[in-house]
Amino acid sequence: MATLEIRDLHVNVEEANGAQREILRGVDLDVNAGETHAIMGPNGSGKSTLAYAIAGHPKYHVTSGTVTLDGEDVLAMSVDARARAGLFLAMQYPVEVPGVSVSNFLRTAVTAVQGEAPKLRDFMKSMRKAMSDLSIDPAFAERNLNEGFSGGEKKRHEVLQLELLNPKIAVLDETDSGLDIDALKVVSEGINRFRAGAGHGVLLITHYTRILRYVQPDFVHVFVGGRIVRSGGQELAEELEANGYEQFVKEAAAVS
Repeated sequence: MATLEIRDLHVNVEEANGAQREILRGVDLDVNAGETHAIMGPNGSGKSTLAYAIAGHPKYHVTSGTVTLDGEDVLAMSVDARARAGLFLAMQYPVEVPGVSVSNFLRTAVTAVQGEAPKLRDFMKSMRKAMSDLSIDPAFAERNLNEGFSGGEKKRHEVLQLELLNPKIAVLDETDSGLDIDALKVVSEGINRFRAGAGHGVLLITHYTRILRYVQPDFVHVFVGGRIVRSGGQELAEELEANGYEQFVKEAAAVS
């Protein structure tokens, strides 16, 4: 059973003038297989920084603390080694890659994670099934990666990757961003299919509660000022929907 453990994580980001600014100020979190954790907080609170630090983005510098997956030191791994170990990050702003088709990218990614190329026939069958489940037009497979994708297409493609790569822990950074209600339902169904699989954990980062109506979390964490300031269940998300983040921002400022 997979376990992602984060202990007292501090992370800096380098600004344009070369100065270091601390974003994460001591994050503690456990995500176990079979659990869905939602992280909610205002803009600028450090939610996306946490996702990128876990994934190994070079812009974010871990100054102290630990991140382990099944007891293995994630911070000592290269970015590709983290993916092979079972971590997945759905990025908020995926990069366009002209000249690389979606199908070629996906097969290359599966090969890199699994350590060997899947049989073409088996891969195509799995990809088409996953695309059908996500209501993605078959012609999408031949489009250039992320080039000209709408917001909804980018998010469906993220979940398509999730289903094909089958990681242990999925970190989903604002997967609900820019989705209309129909696309939100389709994407949520894909996340629910993934988390229903054995050995899967989900860390879902979002501003809003609307996706939590379809992907119901086991735990909700309020993220303010670079740390988790409150944890609870679905009722905490409902409290945030009713009252916003202001109370937690004031409390965090008072103890800073």
